[in-house]
Amino acid sequence: MILEGRTAVVTGAGQGVGEGIARRLHDAGASVVIAEYNAATGAAVADTLERGHFRQVDVSSREDVTGLVEWTLAEFGRLDILVNNAYPTGASPKRLENRDDQDFRRAIEGGFMGPWWSMQAAFPAMRDNAWGRVINVCSLNGVNAHPYTAEYNSAKEALRALSRTAAREWACHGICVNVLCPAARTPAFDLFEKYSPDNAALMLQQNPMGRMGDPQADIGGVALFLASDDARYLTGNTLFADGGGHINGVNWSPEVD
Repeated sequence: MILEGRTAVVTGAGQGVGEGIARRLHDAGASVVIAEYNAATGAAVADTLERGHFRQVDVSSREDVTGLVEWTLAEFGRLDILVNNAYPTGASPKRLENRDDQDFRRAIEGGFMGPWWSMQAAFPAMRDNAWGRVINVCSLNGVNAHPYTAEYNSAKEALRALSRTAAREWACHGICVNVLCPAARTPAFDLFEKYSPDNAALMLQQNPMGRMGDPQADIGGVALFLASDDARYLTGNTLFADGGGHINGVNWSPEVD
């Protein structure tokens, strides 16, 4: 119960990595706000947690994001842990020359501006408590510049840069800001495996551990560490919870037109 008395907000917690992280934080004693666009999945996860609370949120809406933080502070009187995991869906893998402005706008608004709005809104409370943890979920796709996901890569790498800057500026307030790049078996990976089975099999073969991680057991455990007092001297880092896939890289090359 190392997070007993803490309050956490996890965006995109209705499934996949977000759900896995939310469950691990809850199991460690935190009250967890399940912030999710899909009301059915978000409410379903919250209903299984004793201290789970669902809030429907569109991370590409500043009003929704700031409202989420304001509601959390009003309900619990504190916000200790902020996990920015949600990312807007919609764009499929495309060659760079076939991208349009809307693909990039959606990625930046939800994948970068959403986390920035939540960090900005949460900062005063974390500063006043002289304690805070921000965990921004990014991706090896951006770190290694994988093809056909330029808008996603751009948003995630911008978020990594923001995280390092926030870590530098907010360290004096007891706020640690870190990045988590996971590789997990999620509904998104299942879809990738369905449409690009040969590439998915090759990626698993190239992964030193030979498998995708479990969102709760493998990814959630790393997030729990980052959210705890044990990580109080760790900030501005990118942690790859990917079975070693980042060491030599993996061949991400989905089918595109």
